Amino acid sequence: MKTITVFTPAYNRAYCLDQCYQSLVRQTNNDFLWLIVDDGSTDNTKELVQSWIDEDKIQIKYHYQENQGMHGAHNAAYRLIDTFLNVCIDSDDFMPDDAIEIILNNWKKIENKDHFAGLVGLDADKNGKIIGSQMPSDLTETTLNEIYDKHGVKGDKKLVLKTSVVKQYPPYPIFEGERFVPLGYLYQLIDQDYKLYPINEVMCIVEYLEDGSSMNMLKQYRRHPKGFAFSRKSRMKLSNNFKETFKNAIHYVSSAMFTKNSGFLKESPKKGHTILAIPFGILLNIYIRVKTKNDF
Repeated sequence: MKTITVFTPAYNRAYCLDQCYQSLVRQTNNDFLWLIVDDGSTDNTKELVQSWIDEDKIQIKYHYQENQGMHGAHNAAYRLIDTFLNVCIDSDDFMPDDAIEIILNNWKKIENKDHFAGLVGLDADKNGKIIGSQMPSDLTETTLNEIYDKHGVKGDKKLVLKTSVVKQYPPYPIFEGERFVPLGYLYQLIDQDYKLYPINEVMCIVEYLEDGSSMNMLKQYRRHPKGFAFSRKSRMKLSNNFKETFKNAIHYVSSAMFTKNSGFLKESPKKGHTILAIPFGILLNIYIRVKTKNDF
């Protein structure tokens, strides 16, 4: 059995999957399996992946499911993965040639320490520029939340997680008619129980495409308000400072307005913060409606 699964959720991304595939073929360490979770694609993704399986250059597993969104694809991946480690590389991203080698070499440093859930490393763009900022060089263990709130690190970071840890937590919820729940929900749960080992090395080359979720966040807020409300409630419940709680309360109020949920205050885990956030949540809701009015 391989040590790590690289999993890639894909929805109609046959046009860009090849750069991810080619980067995996070039890896200096092949102790990995590539799992493609096809989330209901209607293009030629299946045929393309089959051609790579036939080439037999790397070990590939293909899974098709009806469209559930990114979080639904993550649910399927975590259900199917049986390797010790896993890492998500999105369909429009790819890995540096030595990424698997970097991951496995660093994992050996902490593999006998049970309080680690995995590694956290860097993303970079195609020109080699780090996304955001590096982590403090003297940091030996952290959580994802501490990286941003305590150490002031900026930008997306790449997580490599122990599969046994991920399987301890509930799957992302699926809401009828919606296709998005923020992935940070799981990572915040892991933060409560485990640490991450930080490494200032690039694990992923990212490219934010026009049809990607990162480039369409305001539209996501409007299209998937139940998923965002769920995430905001979780964040409020686990937050340990006023600023973070209040910010999420504002977003929670806005999402509740989109769903016309009259019971939002009763359902809030932090009712005082939510009451204070109501006028700001109303303004945020109006802002999102104005900014996305041409798309709905």
